[in-house]
Amino acid sequence: MEEPKYTVASDSETTGEEKSSPAFAEIAIGIDIGTSQCSIAVWNGSEVELLKNTRNQKLMRSYVTFKEEVPSGGVSNQISHEYEILSGVAIFNMKRLIGRVDTDPVVHASKRLPFLVQTLDIGVRPFIAALVNNAWRSTTPEEVLAIFLVELRAMAELQLKKPIRNVVLTIPVSFSRFQLTRIERACAMAGLHILRLMPEPTAVALLYAQQQQQTVHENMGSGSEKNALIFNMGAGYCDVAVTATAGGVSQIKALAGAAIGGEDILQNMMQYLLPNSESLFLNHRVNEIKSLGLLRVATEDAIHQLSSQSSVQVNVDLGNGSKIYKVVTREEFEQVNLKVFEKCESLVRQCLRDSKVDIEDLTDVILVGGCSYIPKIRNVVKAVCKREELYKAIDPLEAAVCGAALEGAVASGIIDPFGNLDLLTIQATPLGIGIRADGNCFVPIIPRNTTMPARKELLFTTTHDNQTEALILVYEGEGTKVEDNHLLGYFKIVGIPAAPKGVPEINVCMDIDASNTLRVFAGVVIPGTDQPMAPFMEVRMPTVDDGHGWCAEALNRSYGSTLDLVTVQKKM
Repeated sequence: MEEPKYTVASDSETTGEEKSSPAFAEIAIGIDIGTSQCSIAVWNGSEVELLKNTRNQKLMRSYVTFKEEVPSGGVSNQISHEYEILSGVAIFNMKRLIGRVDTDPVVHASKRLPFLVQTLDIGVRPFIAALVNNAWRSTTPEEVLAIFLVELRAMAELQLKKPIRNVVLTIPVSFSRFQLTRIERACAMAGLHILRLMPEPTAVALLYAQQQQQTVHENMGSGSEKNALIFNMGAGYCDVAVTATAGGVSQIKALAGAAIGGEDILQNMMQYLLPNSESLFLNHRVNEIKSLGLLRVATEDAIHQLSSQSSVQVNVDLGNGSKIYKVVTREEFEQVNLKVFEKCESLVRQCLRDSKVDIEDLTDVILVGGCSYIPKIRNVVKAVCKREELYKAIDPLEAAVCGAALEGAVASGIIDPFGNLDLLTIQATPLGIGIRADGNCFVPIIPRNTTMPARKELLFTTTHDNQTEALILVYEGEGTKVEDNHLLGYFKIVGIPAAPKGVPEINVCMDIDASNTLRVFAGVVIPGTDQPMAPFMEVRMPTVDDGHGWCAEALNRSYGSTLDLVTVQKKM
């Protein structure tokens, strides 16, 4: 019997134990799986080398087709991506969907994609399916990503002529820890062990640090600290970082990010070209999927042309009695996507503000990602940073994967005799982490942009007389109210001595180690000391799985405010 082309484990066969397995001695490869494109790179002993697929491509489309008995991805599939879109058999944008629940606005925006995305709006994972032989074949973002990773792994093993086990993956800044666990699960299903999950601008910062170190070596100098702003915008996400670099060490001063990118620009333009497109394609019938695919391909082509010319003519027959014939100018394009560009500007300003680095102290401004070619994006960043020129020594489409490959070599313990791998990245927390307290408020214990590893604690007290239990709900995010943040998990503290409200003190401590593992400690403080009573709680986060949206509501219905805490005000 012929062996299958790949094997993907089910969710039930993968556990969190995979992450704690010991690191292997072989070198780890770097993988950048973007929303629309992906690439893979490795340190070849002297420099970073991008690997190519059988079609001699460094950049491959991030999609998986389900038209055959064995699904295939954009790594090995020989048929054009556009054809797959038109037929409805392709699942893509997996990076935008993974780890999100069906109440998420990003999931609802994905309903306009040419495959099936259904929601119940109750806080569970959405239903996703491809059209195979006139029937919907259901799947999950984790499965799609795992299939794609299997193909990338096979491609790398074929070229490097050795087994591949360890990887460094790039991720968006705004990914929650729940989304990270989904990425880890997909990698485990593909038989890969994650050494590092690097925010994309952090990977670019490492590549920049290596370039600056090489420049110093060539000039026989000691080098001074350089501050750089890194703006990364692809199809799905926009990330910004400010880094301070000296002697191969890159310290991330601040991070900012949001789920906004080229996909939003594309959807806005599709809506502009065909105002009734949302209702037109609501039923996802075969002809509607084809029309939606035709509109999407034509709009993509128009956006690409507008990056190099002032106007473009869109002429497309959607095949359902609708035809589009319209000349779109760059000014129209920029007006249609005004809110996207304003959000980009606000992220840059937020990152600069959080980093406490003055614009005048920026040595370089680096733009990477597919959207960095859009003139308006470049002008917005240059205007905020008061720059005429941008840093040109980095390829915008290869920067993140090259940084991941460098981190893979460093994390694998590879030593370069010329010092090209004498690199270190000091990372920061992209999102704040805290608990629900003071009513329905999110109280950060580890603020965003805290240098990792980190360990911080805060004192809380009871809200009711003789309260002997307390519910600790751990959240991650930036919102002031808990519902604006991601629920990571929860646990209950018992055995609080009966006392008037405000008298018992509960110490909640959060610890993030160098591998970004979060542990939460909590216990009742012994009167007259700073030490919690034994036994105290130690919980590794996250603990919630699918349905974390309605999980918080269920807890609220069960306990209300009876187990709430308030922050102990520090005495001046």
